[in-house]
Amino acid sequence: MIKITDLEKYYRTEEVQTVALNKLSFEVKEGEFVAIMGPSGCGKSTLLNIVGLLDDPDGGTFIFNDIDVTNFNERKRANLRKHNIGFVFQSFNLIDELTVFENVELPLIYTGIKPAERKERVEKVLEKMQIMHRRNHFPQQLSGGQQQRVAIARAVVNNPKLILADEPTGNLDSSNGNEVMDLLTELNEQGTTIIMVTHSEHDAKYSHRIIRMLDGQKVTENILTEAL
Repeated sequence: MIKITDLEKYYRTEEVQTVALNKLSFEVKEGEFVAIMGPSGCGKSTLLNIVGLLDDPDGGTFIFNDIDVTNFNERKRANLRKHNIGFVFQSFNLIDELTVFENVELPLIYTGIKPAERKERVEKVLEKMQIMHRRNHFPQQLSGGQQQRVAIARAVVNNPKLILADEPTGNLDSSNGNEVMDLLTELNEQGTTIIMVTHSEHDAKYSHRIIRMLDGQKVTENILTEAL
């Protein structure tokens, strides 16, 4: 699904150039669950932004589903992103002024799904995430664990091929964190490819493979289990 070769990314100011990714290469197969680990500042989130088509590299190549997307403009990236990729963030990134239902519905509006189908799909995913009873609540009326369930529901409502999770349990206690990891595992077992950035060794063990980064490079790779 993903093939990255010699990926480079630099951040420049007038006086300093910082290397975020230094000729990084790796592949992710369809159906895999991959954890990316490393110290703060090693390039994990930069990599996730590029894989999520939120940013473009300064060098190297990026193949997504057999398409070279390295030099896609923003319109092409946005179109590919909204139909293929779901995002789960540490800070949930829900819109406070929208209800649970409306937050989850938002990606379907962007992709032009008709209202009747939107309603059906949102209700189905809210049931799956066991958050249907909160459909008319606002994010601030929910616990952290419930907010992350809503965020996952929003990420999967468009049936994406790939979910990118950036520290998905970082703001949760261990009980809610385990529930979120179980949800991601279940989605992966149903065929969704997942790439997760984490500092948690515990969370990383849910994955098939752990890639460890340092100074913008892959330094080690550990296979835990083979993807189904």
